[in-house]
Amino acid sequence: MAISIPRDTAATIALDAMGGDHGPNVVVPAALSVLEEFPNLNLILVGHEDVLHATLKTYQNKQTDQLSICHASQVVTMDELPSQALRGKKDSSMRVAINLVKEGAAQACVSAGNTGALMATARFVLKTLPGVDRPAICTSLPTIAGHVHVLDLGANVDVSAQHLFEFAVMGSVLTSAVDGLKLPRVGLLNIGEEEIKGNEVVKEAARTLNDSKLNYIGYVEGDGIFLSHADVVVCDGFVGNVMLKTTEGVAKMISHYMKQEFKRNIFTKLAGIVSMPVLKAFRRRIDPREYNGASLLGLQGIVIKSHGGADSYSFANAIREAVVEVTKKVPERISSQLESLLVIEEPKA
Repeated sequence: MAISIPRDTAATIALDAMGGDHGPNVVVPAALSVLEEFPNLNLILVGHEDVLHATLKTYQNKQTDQLSICHASQVVTMDELPSQALRGKKDSSMRVAINLVKEGAAQACVSAGNTGALMATARFVLKTLPGVDRPAICTSLPTIAGHVHVLDLGANVDVSAQHLFEFAVMGSVLTSAVDGLKLPRVGLLNIGEEEIKGNEVVKEAARTLNDSKLNYIGYVEGDGIFLSHADVVVCDGFVGNVMLKTTEGVAKMISHYMKQEFKRNIFTKLAGIVSMPVLKAFRRRIDPREYNGASLLGLQGIVIKSHGGADSYSFANAIREAVVEVTKKVPERISSQLESLLVIEEPKA
């Protein structure tokens, strides 16, 4: 997904340089490549300063005043429990990077670290926006007409209709800000498009959305996500995460089978060579690295989650996503929109 950002954009982004599967070996080159694009952008590498200085030495010709280091003595591992990271890793690179956002030293944080720990820490440090009960994970996925924003992708397994409504508002605001759409089409992910389909939570959420000022278009089935039936698709975190991982698996399976078929014999190898330009173009359009950078929406600050196994190209796109959200002031827009659209649940008798 091509993200349009003015070259003169000014912002400061904190990077969790120790997070993810590859740590500084990915974060440092990604940071340097992004800084070459934006002369007014500043990035803070957060992590063990000795390790970061050693990594930077391998890029001597690319040193820049736009890049600084903030020391953090601890690292949150990818398999660490969120509660343990929150209580026992107060000087982790993840926690320090988020603290920089809280303190105003940075306008956003980007991390490829443990998703559960990142969400728990960000929520504890930054707090949620007024009117938001639960933050949600949102990312964009390719479609036949461009891309679609989908949320929640795993932060909230059990949700109420009100939560789904809040997700719809946040997703609509993000899509409007990033894609420039005045009234993004919002759909609820369901097992059918008919009004009678779905569980009671989804049906109640549909009624709430119908009565709102959002551009709610109704239910969207799984195939509709990729057929551009909506600009924003809303679901609970359980369904969203299963959908996302299934999509990733199908993409890998197709790639695997295509490689097998082209290697079958000399004729298929020749066919592969002839069709290489088409295959490369196809790969670019569905390359998950182009869509790296999930937003933790609903927080009083911008936090972007990169895929844990991201390479430098992929992580650079997550940084760009953070820059876009800073430029578009996404949290402020969400807060303003919620004030005008929020539906308050009546207290139970």
